[in-house]
This record gives sequence, C-alpha cells and structure tokens, in this order.
Amino acid sequence: MSEAVDPIRLHYLLAMGVQPWALRRPQISAAPAEKAVETSSEEEWEQLEREVSACTACPLYRTRTQAVLGVGDRRADWMLIGEAPGEQEDLKGEPFVGRAGQLLNEMLRAMQLSREQVYITNILKSRPPGNRDPKPEEVAACEPFLKRQIALVKPKIILAVGRISAQSLLRTGASLSRLRGKVHRYEAIPLAVIYHPAYLLRNPGAKRQAWEDLKLALQVYAAPQGSEPERQ
Repeated sequence: MSEAVDPIRLHYLLAMGVQPWALRRPQISAAPAEKAVETSSEEEWEQLEREVSACTACPLYRTRTQAVLGVGDRRADWMLIGEAPGEQEDLKGEPFVGRAGQLLNEMLRAMQLSREQVYITNILKSRPPGNRDPKPEEVAACEPFLKRQIALVKPKIILAVGRISAQSLLRTGASLSRLRGKVHRYEAIPLAVIYHPAYLLRNPGAKRQAWEDLKLALQVYAAPQGSEPERQ
C-alpha cells in the first residue's frame, strides 16, 4: 500500500512548489545511520580550515571576504557539493545561505533531512567576482581541499548541486539534462545530480523534475550496498 504523506513533509513539498501524492518509497530514518568508521580527526579538520583560509593558489584570494569551507555534520551520510560561494556566502562564511539556501533547506526537509544532518560544501572555496563560472585552474586549485573533505566525511552518497558541480566532479562537459536521472559514481561513492536551488528560483516550473531527482537520491541511499536502483 502506498504510504500517506505526513503533514510536515507535505508542508515542505508545497514550499518547493510540488503537488504531493501518495508515494511508495523505501522506509529510511530521518537520522543518518551510525557508521562503523573512525571518528574524523578534529585536528585534520582544523588543519584543513587553516590551509583553506590561508590559500593563495589562485587569484580569488585577493577578492574574497573569506574562504568558505563547509557546514553541517562532518560524519554525515549525505554530502552536497555546490559550485562556489556567492555574495552572501562570502560575507557569512557558510555555503548556501540567502534565498537559494532557504530553498535547499526545503528540499532537504522534503526528504526528511535537516541541514544539520548533511554536510554541505562547494567546488570552490572562494567567491568568483560577480558570481561568474569557476575557471578550470580555480577548480584545480581547490580540488585537493575537496578531496580531503570527502575523505574525512566518508559520505554514503554525494549530491552534485547544479551543472558546474556535476561537470567538475564527473569530469564531463555533458549538459545537466543528460546527467540528471542517472546514478553516477565519484571514486566508488554513489552520486546523483540535482538542480541548483538558484536555478529553481529562476525556473519554478522545474521543481517537479527536481523532486524526481530527490526521489532518485533517496532510492540510491536506501539501496543495498553495491546495487543500484532502477534508472529513470
């Protein structure tokens, strides 16, 4: 039997602009499962934060207000990777704030997750002037930091948030439409591609497709290790 949509989840689906329906999906806990792994070293995180804050590997350090490493649970099952800090992120020192961040929070809550239960970061740790697309050399300069973050978090699934993130992580020039709706891998970690919330704010008609992407991510997460859900 299809399960009913609970009132809280109904609220957040409506906030996303998605008309909910009774949905059959795997039962998963709202809280990430305990992982039988070593606790990430606080010293390693502190060292990484110092290195990112002091980094001068690309010219973006000259124009940034501050470097933006990441936020959330450093042992999370879910890791979300966006493109780069924007104006508000650069000022606050936290990824995905402002209207796009609020919508991302709604998307997470529709999945029965909170911002505190996931780890959120970006491909770049410094804001490109005028929020332009990252340059290849900037992505390359930040890549070692991102790899260290992934190694420390040890996520069970990665969500590539937006075209730039997906193309960078998957090393492809394929369009977002070709990358969505499929299960990818980043160094053996399952990866799903979702729309950037800033895109959804500009194109609210895509929110139903965004919900399909989130459902796929939930199926990937709930699938037995080593297997994949049916692709869309």
